[in-house]
Order: sequence, then structure tokens, then C-alpha cells
Amino acid sequence: MKTASLLVEPLDRIVADARNERFDLAVPATEQRAIARGWLLLGVAALIGAGLFSILLVLARTPYLGSLVPGGSFFRVALVVHVDLSVLVWFIAMAGMLWTIDTSTRRIGLGWFALYLGAAGTALMAVSPFTGPAMPIMSNYVPVLENDVFLYGLIVVGVAFALLTLRSFLAPAAMSFRLDGADALRFGLKAAAVAAAVSLLAMIWSLIEVPRSLASEEYYELLFWGPGHVIQFCWTLLMLVAWAWLANMIGAPLPLSPRVVVLIYAIGLLSVFVAPLIYLNWTVLSLEHQKMMTWLMRFGGGLAILPMVLALAVALLRRTEPDADARPMHAALLCSLLLFAAGGLIGFMIRGSDVRVPAHYHGSIVGVTLALMGLAYALLPRLGFAEVRGRIAVAQPWLYAGGQLLHIVGLLWSGGYGVQRKVAGAEQALRSPQEIFGMGLMGLGGLVAIVGGMLFIVVVLRAVLDSRDGGARRMSVRDDTTSVRAG
Repeated sequence: MKTASLLVEPLDRIVADARNERFDLAVPATEQRAIARGWLLLGVAALIGAGLFSILLVLARTPYLGSLVPGGSFFRVALVVHVDLSVLVWFIAMAGMLWTIDTSTRRIGLGWFALYLGAAGTALMAVSPFTGPAMPIMSNYVPVLENDVFLYGLIVVGVAFALLTLRSFLAPAAMSFRLDGADALRFGLKAAAVAAAVSLLAMIWSLIEVPRSLASEEYYELLFWGPGHVIQFCWTLLMLVAWAWLANMIGAPLPLSPRVVVLIYAIGLLSVFVAPLIYLNWTVLSLEHQKMMTWLMRFGGGLAILPMVLALAVALLRRTEPDADARPMHAALLCSLLLFAAGGLIGFMIRGSDVRVPAHYHGSIVGVTLALMGLAYALLPRLGFAEVRGRIAVAQPWLYAGGQLLHIVGLLWSGGYGVQRKVAGAEQALRSPQEIFGMGLMGLGGLVAIVGGMLFIVVVLRAVLDSRDGGARRMSVRDDTTSVRAG
């Protein structure tokens, strides 16, 4: 008994010390905050555009309603723009917000230039379907429209992302030798920037190796396969940072020391460095290259995610009912965990190229999106906007997650009956009642998720408009001061 007591007491002290650490960062009250605000608003604008296209997508795939909208090429054009706005631009914008917060006052001009380029490229991509013929190429990770306006926009967004990543290295915020909770978050953000840099290098490598003489479908598929797999580690690391940050803000701090959290982030980053080895050993054109990249993404990220999920489960079980102000962030955190776990489990059920594939990545991507939505709610006051409050803000994550869960369950069900991905309307060839039921459930969930996504936009825009009240600005300054003292 005495020996057991000697073992338990140090463990209790470690847990108590970990709970006293604040995994929190202050938002600089400088020009950096204005740039971070700009990235957040760009992300919201991208979601607005993606939401408009998603309405057409869900209708086109839903039994009996698909005949109301054009099918075939129109569906694919809408799908390309929806995916690129809701995934690529949204994630880049949120990375821009977080990396800008985690930088010094140096290279401010570069920060503004990257933001302006990102906004210009996003606008070009959004309007491209209305500028002339646009041939949709359903390549994985970055679907493409063969349309000059779209391609120019995509290139401009890519350059903006490269400059954003570059500035995160040229003007990093300092980390202390103490390695406290704030330092742990900074390390996670810097690890995500390293993953982004490796992805950009993979993109350059693929551009060199993939011959442009290939057919468009094969060219873009091979071009984006490697960098598309690597960039997932960047988004996952951003999600892990958001989880730790949100847990602290809702009063459920991780029962882990900052050093352990840094180790988890380092493990999440470690798999990224396998990508250059794959490029060195297998040409981008080979089947082995594609298989190795798939295995890297499937198993590499889980090494960091599992311990973080377990720590969050302990933290959430220990906490009491969240305060009213923390309920939107609490809901977003829980829903993010639920959807990301669902997406990960479905990934092991994929056989072939049916709609189980989008079921997998919708779960995983929405898990990341919900974490970033919750963090956006938490940071709005620190960025000079009003606080997020009210029943709509609390219901929004549950509505969005619930709709997406129905959406992916419908896709998972239909995939078991062989319904193919990237098709809509009559092309789906739905024959049995089971297939019709599954895709009907998908359509219902998709519509509910669209409402949840639009509510996020409503909540954020309301906070932006309410910030004209001087009281909201004073609240922002007070929150920043509190965070600095706590750090």
C-alpha cells in the first residue's frame, strides 16, 4: 500500500501541474490583428460561396429532386468550386489567421500582400463558372476547372499560401525556454507551417516530374496526389492546436504537461518527413508512389491524434457544466471529436471508388472545420469583434455536425450497395430501395448541414456587425490583457 501511495502521489502532482497550465495565446494588439481579421473574413466569404454551390450539389444528388437542377457537367462544375472554396480556401484562411497571430511585427507588408493575393484568387475561382466554358476535372484534393479564370485564381491562391507560409518562418513569434502552455501552442502552429512547407515542396517536385502532355484528368490527379496527402498533416496539426486551445477556454484544460503536448505535435509532424523519402524512391508517375502516400496519410496522423483524443476525453469528463459564454466552443469541440472519429473509422471501410470515399473525407474534413469554427468563436472578441452568445451559436455546431453525420451515414450505406462517387442524378443509377434510401438520407443530412454552415456565417457576421459598439472593443482589450497575464 505504501509503495502504491508513493507512485500515485507524484502522478497526482503531475496532473495537477498540467491542469494549472494555460494552453492559450494572446492576440497581438498591433497591425497583425488587422491581418488576422482579414484572413478570418476571407474564410467566411469562402464558406458563403461554397454554401451557395452546395445547395445545388445536394439537390442534384437527392432522389426525385435531382431533376430540378441541371445534371452532368453542371454538377461537376459546382462540385469543383464548392470543394475548393470550403476546403482549400477556408483552411488556408484559418491557417492565415492563426499563423499571423503567431508571428512578430516583422514583414508586415508581406502579410498584407499574401492576404490581398488570397482574396483576389478566391474571387477569381468563385466567378469562374460564369466567365465561359469550364471543363471540370475531378482530381483528388484539388479538383480543377479547365477555365483560364479559374486556373489563374488557383495559381494566385497557391502563391498567397506560399507567401503566408514563408512569413511564418521569416517573422516567428518567440518561444520561451520555460516551455509553458502558450509555447506548446506556438510549437504546434509552427509544426503545421513546416508541414505546409513540405507540401509546397512536394507540389514543386510534382510539377517537375509530371509531364503536361498527359490527359488533363491524369495530369491533375498525379500533380495534386503527393502534396494533397502531405497538406492533410498541416490541417490535422491545426486541429490539434485548436482542440488544446478550446479545451482551455471552456474550462477543461488538458491533463497533460506542455512538454507532452509538444511531443504529441512533434509526432504528428514526424510523418511529414517521410514524404520526401517517398519522392526520392518512387517517381510520381508510379503506382507505388500513390500507394505509399495513401498509407502515409492513413496511418501517420493517428500516432498523434489518439493520445490527444484520450486526453480530451479525460478533460471533458472531469469538467462541470460549461458557462453560458463557453457553450458554443464546448459544442464545437465535442462535435469536432465526433465527426473526425467517424471519418477515421470509415476510412478503414473503403473498398474501391464508391461513395464511402466521400463519406470518409467528409467526416475528417468536417471534424477539422468544426474545430476551427469553435476557435473562430473563441477568438472573435480578441480580434476586436463582439462575443459569440445565444442559442443559435450553441445549436450551430450540433446542427452542422448532425447534418454531416446523416450525410456520411447515407453515403456509407449507399457505398455498401456500390453507388459510385462523383456522379449525380440519373448517372447514379439508383436501382434498389436501399440505394434510394441511403442517398435520400445523404440529401437530408446535406441540407441540414448546409443550414448549420450558414448559421456559422450568421453568427460570425453578427459578431462583426455588433463590434461597432465600443463596449465590444473594450472587452477585446480586457481579454487580451487577461491572456497575457495568464501566460
